[in-house]
Amino acid sequence: MIKSDILIIGAGPGGYELAAETVSEGLSVTVIEKGELGGTCLNRGCIPTKALCRSAEVAMTVKEAATFGVNVDNIILDFSTAVARKNSIVEQLREGIAFLLDKCKVVKGEAKFIDSHAVECDGEQFTADKIVIATGSKPARLPIPGAELAIDSDDLLNMKTLPARMCIIGGGVIGVEFASILNAFGVEVTIIEYCKEILPPFDKDVSKRLKTALSRRGINIITSAAVTAIEPGLKVTYEAKNKVQSIETDAVLMAVGRKPVLPEGLEQAGIEVTKRGVVVNDDFMTAVEGVYAIGDVNGKCMLAHAATAQGFKVIGKNINLNVVPSAVFTMPECAMAGLTEEQCKEQGLEVKISKSLFRSNGKALALGETEGIVKLISEKETGKILGCHICGPHASDIITEITLAISNGMTVDSVLSTIHSHPTLSEVVYSAAK
Repeated sequence: MIKSDILIIGAGPGGYELAAETVSEGLSVTVIEKGELGGTCLNRGCIPTKALCRSAEVAMTVKEAATFGVNVDNIILDFSTAVARKNSIVEQLREGIAFLLDKCKVVKGEAKFIDSHAVECDGEQFTADKIVIATGSKPARLPIPGAELAIDSDDLLNMKTLPARMCIIGGGVIGVEFASILNAFGVEVTIIEYCKEILPPFDKDVSKRLKTALSRRGINIITSAAVTAIEPGLKVTYEAKNKVQSIETDAVLMAVGRKPVLPEGLEQAGIEVTKRGVVVNDDFMTAVEGVYAIGDVNGKCMLAHAATAQGFKVIGKNINLNVVPSAVFTMPECAMAGLTEEQCKEQGLEVKISKSLFRSNGKALALGETEGIVKLISEKETGKILGCHICGPHASDIITEITLAISNGMTVDSVLSTIHSHPTLSEVVYSAAK
């Protein structure tokens, strides 16, 4: 049996970042990965979608180039070239991860627990003082007739040509990002969302503003609708406002969330599992001493950076896991950190709501990207910042300032006393604080 100081099952962001950190500290590390290094994030999630988001952004910029004084004729949208660029980026980053893990023992194959502190892979057995399960997640599907007729996000990322029409079931992060990309490449897109608003976890002001922006671009968004079936010939049936309706399409994307990928043998090893994922305590340890589960597989927060942070927490790093920023790479982008206004009301908190619009920002006007808002939520009595919600250009970058502020218990005055360079988009945060 091969023994290491730490055994990590899965080489996604949670697994490979943890492996690189621990091996740099002189510990012996074994990483078992059944697929490609980088996991879902690099190969089928964050990175490939962001590469396509950039291609979509360029496509939209070129379409509007004349307003900037640049005349472009005969625009050709070539999705296959965008996909090739995406694949090249993924391969480059995958090579970087291989370099990071150069001093680790990397085993290609599927791990199976054979007892509480040992796993088997490709005929070999492995054990470690600390075992970390970081096997990630996979696309979920609705249990409806015809669900097998839909593609998922993995399938879409492998497409080289696009259909004329696409119906997306689910208006969460995955659904709206792909809707934004496909629309930019000329696909007629319809989103069907079960909840009252798209992006259900986000603050309503941001969700509504994004819905308006996407609708203005020609994306058909149907909310408060329950999909009941996908019929042969690709007719999607749904119920909305107590009426059964349908839409015909050329392809259906199932974007209704993700579910954990669980290694075999967990229950026999004494590791508790629910539908949500592997059950862990606040330190991410399972019911078995010395065995941990981080990232999507525990179902707590399905974000790549959350998986990395959880991994660092396992080895004793000082990480504030109470404030995890989220970003959606639509056009315009959306981002959030901390509590929403609805959550503050549920907790009985007395708060002050401050807002500022991108259309009053010089940099946004210069960019030609004036759609959006910054919403700042602070405690009424103390001014302590509780949440920030952004819909607008580069929201994913701007949110970091307020994430730092919330993590350190800072107040609105802290933002106001900090000089923000001009002209920058960050001044919208300053304006909201004022």
